[in-house]
Amino acid sequence: MIIETNGWEETFELGRELGQKAQPGDVYTLIGDLGVGKTVLTQGIAKGLGITEPVNSPTFTIVQEYEEGRLPFYHFDVYRIGDVEEMDEVGYEDYVYGDGLTMIEWANLIEEILPDKRKEIRIEKDLDKGFDYRRITITEYE
Repeated sequence: MIIETNGWEETFELGRELGQKAQPGDVYTLIGDLGVGKTVLTQGIAKGLGITEPVNSPTFTIVQEYEEGRLPFYHFDVYRIGDVEEMDEVGYEDYVYGDGLTMIEWANLIEEILPDKRKEIRIEKDLDKGFDYRRITITEYE
């Protein structure tokens, strides 16, 4: 599925819809360059789960947990990870195979340990279509 957004509000709203549809044990992987709107989409997902506290990229902690929504929300940012073995140290499998929604930013960096069943969300800019334009491709893997 391909969705085009024009502005952070539309990207946020798409995230909110994804959060509302999330089921226990879902894994969303998020791929995109710096500044494409990964955090905005993630904030929308959190809103769709009913989370009211501020959601930011957990760049220096690898994972941030949010428990107040209708599902636990586990937000990974693996941009700074040096080796996939580091994921064991943070209890990666407990999150991914748990009962919450797991979101993994920069998932392409740990592709070899991603679960087979996941929803990949790829965000891309196209400056020819405007500064605020985003092409968001959602692919479901079973």
